[in-house]
Amino acid sequence: MKFGVVTFPGSNCDEDMVYVLETIMGQQVERLWHKDTSLKGVDFVVLPGGFSYGDYLRSGAIAKLSPIMGEVMNHADKGGYVMGICNGFQILTESGLLQGALLHNNNQKFICKNVYLKPATSNSAITKGLDAAKAYKIPIAHGEGRFFAPEDTMKSILDNDQVLFHYVNEEAQVSDLSNPNGSMHDIAGICNPGRNVFGMMPHPERAADAALANEDGKRFFESILKYC
Repeated sequence: MKFGVVTFPGSNCDEDMVYVLETIMGQQVERLWHKDTSLKGVDFVVLPGGFSYGDYLRSGAIAKLSPIMGEVMNHADKGGYVMGICNGFQILTESGLLQGALLHNNNQKFICKNVYLKPATSNSAITKGLDAAKAYKIPIAHGEGRFFAPEDTMKSILDNDQVLFHYVNEEAQVSDLSNPNGSMHDIAGICNPGRNVFGMMPHPERAADAALANEDGKRFFESILKYC
């Protein structure tokens, strides 16, 4: 599979993602610049974490206007795979590729720490290969990660089984104490109704190398490669 990793001004997790996909997972990777007007034949687009355009206005609000995003949206509309992590998730909601919004954390502070996630569905390429009863330790690093959606939108997301991950404790139990940012329904990631666009706040690419003493994130990429 050929992956494309997009770099916006202010991205800072693009090379982390390239390293995991290329070196750890052995995949072909194309580096895409935000001003590009071609996806260069990639099968799977990744919008990485960081602070695109300094997070001015709202996180992702300016990045959605970059030339590359027109091609990303066309790719998604045709059923192509797109994944946004952290700032990439914010860009996907701003561009309308995913429902809802990412608001300021409920404590109004930037949070950088390890959290635990549990798959909420097996009906997705990124979760199908995961253990639904396991808590996966994945780092977060965000100031605007509180998932919010209006009541009717949230009902649609829940009814359509679009929630990918919940924040949980180390025993894989959903708990308010395990929710780091106040996200509705403890949501850490969702997909679109077509199930080809994924967004999540935690960073699996930061937990995919044995040198970091945590390879829980590698399981997410293994699932993608097996089921996409």
